[in-house]
Amino acid sequence: MPKKWSLSITAPWQLCLFLWWRLPAAAFMGVRLKHLNDTSCTVALPLSWRSQNPFRSLYFAAQCAAAALSTGLPAWQAVRRQTEPISMLVTHVEASFLKKADRTLHFTCREVQDIEQAVQRAAAGAEAQVVRILSVGTLPDGTEAAHVWITWSFKRKTKPFR
Repeated sequence: MPKKWSLSITAPWQLCLFLWWRLPAAAFMGVRLKHLNDTSCTVALPLSWRSQNPFRSLYFAAQCAAAALSTGLPAWQAVRRQTEPISMLVTHVEASFLKKADRTLHFTCREVQDIEQAVQRAAAGAEAQVVRILSVGTLPDGTEAAHVWITWSFKRKTKPFR
């Protein structure tokens, strides 16, 4: 029987607790979950003194963190559903910044099914499963401002010898 999703992070206060517990930098920057379902995940990164650079735009590291969260929440959810223990690790990040991000950005991952399939393959075998996922950052008017590719590796944990 799969593990229960013990923390419903779709409630704002529960996500806030989760972020402060597991990702305090993202919590500090004010990253918020907009939606998470079986096909996509969107998080918002507001422009504030906690997330901006000296040029009054969103700091590139803050953008990468928000993009990673938009891919990481579905990955974490998929791992938690498995009966086998699965490790997850970001192995590569690549980004293109297309426009100055001087307002709130919404990072959307539309490849949740690819993540789910990679986690299922990892649970079924001994080999690590690697998947490269795109998160697109858009401004409130719909203009694409950033493309961030996060490469995740999922591997079934081996049981220690006794």
